[in-house]
Amino acid sequence: MYVGIDVGTSTVKAAAFDGTGRELAVEARPVGLDLRGGTVEQDMEEVYAAVLDVLTALTARVPGPVELAGLTGQGDGVWLVDAAGRPVRPAASWMDGRAHGLVDGWLADGTWETVFRRTGGAMFPGSPGPLLVWLDRHEPKSLDTAAAAVYCKDMVFQRLTGGRRAVTDVSDASMPFLDPRTRRYDNRVVELLGLTHRRGLLAQVSDPVATGETTGAADGGAHDGPDGGTADRGTGLPPGTPLANGPYDLPACALGAGVTEPGDGLLIVGTCLASLVATTELDLAGEPAGLFISTDRPGHWLRAMPAMVGTAALDWVLGTTGVRHAEVDGLLAATPPGAHGVRVLPYFAPSGERAPFVEPRLRAELTGVSLESTPADLIRATCEGIGYAARHCLAAAGLTGTLAVCGGGTRSPAWMRLLADVLGRPLRVVEGEVGARGAVLAAAGRYGVPLDAAAWTEPTQVVEPDPARAAYYTKGYEEHLERLERARRLCR
Repeated sequence: MYVGIDVGTSTVKAAAFDGTGRELAVEARPVGLDLRGGTVEQDMEEVYAAVLDVLTALTARVPGPVELAGLTGQGDGVWLVDAAGRPVRPAASWMDGRAHGLVDGWLADGTWETVFRRTGGAMFPGSPGPLLVWLDRHEPKSLDTAAAAVYCKDMVFQRLTGGRRAVTDVSDASMPFLDPRTRRYDNRVVELLGLTHRRGLLAQVSDPVATGETTGAADGGAHDGPDGGTADRGTGLPPGTPLANGPYDLPACALGAGVTEPGDGLLIVGTCLASLVATTELDLAGEPAGLFISTDRPGHWLRAMPAMVGTAALDWVLGTTGVRHAEVDGLLAATPPGAHGVRVLPYFAPSGERAPFVEPRLRAELTGVSLESTPADLIRATCEGIGYAARHCLAAAGLTGTLAVCGGGTRSPAWMRLLADVLGRPLRVVEGEVGARGAVLAAAGRYGVPLDAAAWTEPTQVVEPDPARAAYYTKGYEEHLERLERARRLCR
């Protein structure tokens, strides 16, 4: 049995697979987000306790030896930990917007573009660079107390293995300090952001990904305080289980969907609407946006355009209209393409947008609404708007080959048909826990375990676009870009 752990933004999951890649069981636990005035934080102890819960429940359901485990999780943000990997303060999420003023300033004075030209990463408010600078200016004691500024999965790995030193991998380190050519931190970028005196907080980059054996006890056998929630707990994995740390969720999903050949792409319809295209070309002279994610193969990158809000935009509309997720397919069928003139620019994130452009002050727009508009119109317009945003990102990322799709949005057949029409291309739908699957494949590669990657990444189905609707949406996409440009001008 092989276990993949995916520590997501709103849900922590663990999945078990057999040797052929068949998904045996999944356990999931929700974790909270604390949104206050543009800040978005997470309780690290809650996140870690959820990891222990899903692993314990999973291994109880699927008894038997765990041969190998792989770990992935949300990227970006700042997770400040002490020497044992425990939290110094709540984690600042990738969705956090408090540093938008810093990004605005760097956009104006050229620092932002200079950093992109050196690293291939377009900083946004929730990326580690701006957040660390903000904390250095407003909460210096937090940084003084911390041993390392890591990423989500790194905190979990350190605690599951009892590691003495914080480590990350090249994929998580890609934003914004890693030189994608040398695969090492670019100290000039650290200097440009005014963080040289905090350089020691950056976790060691393990290339290839770090490995370790689980201790079988939470926090490597150390005891939490009375409020820690993990004292005397087991990890759910037998002591000595081989565990690999990384890559983070976007490249893990690419591995799990079989997107490894240059030109092929992946669209992740999740909380974050992420578009990824595999490439062997490192073009840092193009329009600064998104990032180049270093992979476990030197000379291979993922050109990533991770838009800030994907299913979160639809969730907001559903909550506002009082519609349940189970009703979405029926409502999409109840209104025609174009949603009777209702249009949505789906930029709902408190920190604006980061791909395929960076606009920290951009906000969502809902237009064309009248007293005759229905909840079905609002929902279809939101799904169409998310589709247009995805098409924009995929074009900017250089998609030329096949396109795989994964994420929570794939559970809606009607939305998948709509996406195929909006994107104007077939969709290789890969269902199940794709990130966890990719984490296992990465771990297998690191440990030399022979798994048939083609069999593990076989698509569940292929959804073909309707030619007439695809032609309609091509015109709609052009109109979307015009509305977006008008909205961006209002931000300046």
